[in-house]
Amino acid sequence: MPKTIVAIGGGKIGTNARLPIDREIIRLSNTKNPKLLFIPTASSDSELYWKQIRKYFGDFLKCGTDVLFLMKEKPKQEQIRRKISSADIIYVGGGNTLQMMRIWRRLGVDKLLLAAYAKGTVLAGTSAGSICWFDSGHSDSMSFYSPRKWKYINVRGLGIIPGINCPHYNGRTLGVPRRKNFQDLIRKTGGIGIAIDNHCAIEFRDGRVYTVLASKPRVKAYRVFKRQRQVVEEPIAPEE
Repeated sequence: MPKTIVAIGGGKIGTNARLPIDREIIRLSNTKNPKLLFIPTASSDSELYWKQIRKYFGDFLKCGTDVLFLMKEKPKQEQIRRKISSADIIYVGGGNTLQMMRIWRRLGVDKLLLAAYAKGTVLAGTSAGSICWFDSGHSDSMSFYSPRKWKYINVRGLGIIPGINCPHYNGRTLGVPRRKNFQDLIRKTGGIGIAIDNHCAIEFRDGRVYTVLASKPRVKAYRVFKRQRQVVEEPIAPEE
């Protein structure tokens, strides 16, 4: 069974603009009514976010839905392990990536997600839920702590997919564009950046790009890297 990750650049959950991507996530589970586990750590266990997921993936797309709250409920280790190991799809929500990764590592969720990936559970997510699968990612986490004075940072992920991920590549946080700031990061650090527009996703099979999923016209995914001191932005073909 191939090991699959769907990294989504962004876009409002429950809208027709996201539907082709979310249907593909369900198809990848090879199950008619898959069990989807939602992890909303990055949004501080938002109840509203969970209600949206339950209505969209549960009522509309006919998945069995469950949620793993890690901040408000303080679950025991066995409960965390059981929920993660029994899911067909694990979907990680957006928000504060730095907060999420710190909590995951403290509770051992990082290791449980790596084990789920190894056995073939479909992993997916948007924004912070896209960054987490990569070596690291371009994050607006500091804006949650100081919205008047902050900067984008590079947050360490689980390292399943090589490179630095930038979700919302065609968007901005509090008026600050992502695209230019991410290119500046690659100019300083080097390495390979994987940038994904809103309403676009990359499907990875066994750690490699399998296809690009675009649910709106003119949205893309890119490789961003340095070549002879210049930053190059190279669109990733829809199927590679």
